[in-house]
Amino acid sequence: MNSLVLMAADSASSASLTSSLIMFAAIILIFYFLIYRPQKKRDKEAKAMLAAMKKGDKVVTIGGIHGTIVTVKDKTVVIKVDDSARIEFSKEAISSVTSKDAVKTAPENSKKDKKAVEAKTEETPAVEEKTPETEEKTEEKK
Repeated sequence: MNSLVLMAADSASSASLTSSLIMFAAIILIFYFLIYRPQKKRDKEAKAMLAAMKKGDKVVTIGGIHGTIVTVKDKTVVIKVDDSARIEFSKEAISSVTSKDAVKTAPENSKKDKKAVEAKTEETPAVEEKTPETEEKTEEKK
């Protein structure tokens, strides 16, 4: 009788251990797909943006200063803020490049964004042009 109780306790504890390990693995996977992977993707895009900066690009710094790149060095960038004001920043201090060239190199919108834009354009009614025929129809309705 005693051996049956011990065997039941062993199977219950091994089932508990298995379910705990499965839950722990599930939590690790959730963190990987929701936190770690998207952050790596953003870091990769930021490095590509910083590497693609060139003279003449319009940029915004992390402090909110808008300007145009005058000189690109190894680790720094000189930005023309005003006609006579030039400021040297670390490349990591650039938050975004707002020039037209940067838009072309940016990754395309996701399928969801494209579908949303298409749906939005379908929902907006077309504007009717005023022609003599349409004016006659509106007068007849009155």
